[in-house]
Amino acid sequence: MNAGDRVRARRAETTYEGVLLPSSNEDHLVLKLDGGYNVGISRDGADVETLESGVHEIGTESDGDSEVAFDEDLPTVSLISTGGTIASTVDYRTGAVTAQFDAEDVLRAVPDLAGLANYRGRVVANILSENMTPDIWRELAEAVYEEIEAGADGVVVMHGTDTMQFSASALAFMLDTPVPVVFTGSQRSADRPSSDNVMNAVCAVEAAKSDLAEVLVCMHATESDDRCALHRGTRVRKNHTSRRDAFETVGRNPLAEVDYESRELTIRGEHVARGDRALALSPALEADVELLKYTPGMGPEALSPYEDSAGLVIEGTGLGHVHTDWIPRIAELVESGTPVVMTSQCLEGRVCDRVYDTGRDLLSAGVIEAGDTLPGTAKVKLMWALANADSAGAVEEAMGTSVAGELTERSVPWN
Repeated sequence: MNAGDRVRARRAETTYEGVLLPSSNEDHLVLKLDGGYNVGISRDGADVETLESGVHEIGTESDGDSEVAFDEDLPTVSLISTGGTIASTVDYRTGAVTAQFDAEDVLRAVPDLAGLANYRGRVVANILSENMTPDIWRELAEAVYEEIEAGADGVVVMHGTDTMQFSASALAFMLDTPVPVVFTGSQRSADRPSSDNVMNAVCAVEAAKSDLAEVLVCMHATESDDRCALHRGTRVRKNHTSRRDAFETVGRNPLAEVDYESRELTIRGEHVARGDRALALSPALEADVELLKYTPGMGPEALSPYEDSAGLVIEGTGLGHVHTDWIPRIAELVESGTPVVMTSQCLEGRVCDRVYDTGRDLLSAGVIEAGDTLPGTAKVKLMWALANADSAGAVEEAMGTSVAGELTERSVPWN
């Protein structure tokens, strides 16, 4: 009995039939059922018979080298893995999805990538994205820089979706890139019939070959397997826990779309073109920056934990407000050297603290307006600005200036 055989397994009162898959757990059999799902079955007490041998070809373990042949007529795309669902498998001991695949495993798992490009694989981390840290952002930025410096025509970063928007923002600030850097992931793991891993990976590679020399996020544009949207890394937000089209560009349309069937890429917005910028890296980050969401009833004592922080971003209400009792404490923070940046918890629109008395008092207290910068992006930007600016005035200037498309001069209708 070998991987690729069609087998029938009986255990207790249940019978399973499907294709035998390789398993990293010697205590369990793994079958792919006809419906597309995988199931793990304890070998203890299981009665297994082979129905047909070799009905499905299963790839064998390699020495780590890509099996995709080099074609000098194709561009070179670097695949950098950080883990996440797109590069994960199922732990049949617990039933949970765990990050286990490296970049070369992704190539073997997504044969549709063959013929689109020449590939180089590199692993920066092997984590689920909730475990992402600023230190890994720095390692990732340095890895992307090295791949581009070595001649990559584009880079695809495999990343978990939950914190992808933060990582994409971080690289957009740390890296000036002359080629596309495309983050992609998967909302649903590869063992599920509705997995989005193949389409997202293919469209990400097409994006990496394009003229869009920016940090992008490539994910499903709709619930169907028809096209992927390319979002600017500093303007994207994950707006649903599980839908395949969970990601949206906030306040405007996506920069581009990739049609999955035709592989045609259509650019819809102003962008930095391939080769317009020289490659440069500014990987320093100040990690001691916090993001605080204001809600009704929160007293000014909520600011106490941040008295010694290097920086603070507040998600205020509406145009960027908090309770008036907070203003003296905010002024004390600013006076002590902690920059306080104001964003809005509204999904669209911009901060404007010149309309109401509260806003004007916040400005007098030294609050820095972030315009329509998304709160999470503002936190990452402040981390970058504090580490790279040489004065408090330079930090304030950076937060009020668009560095990587995160901030618009004015809000206009976009639909």
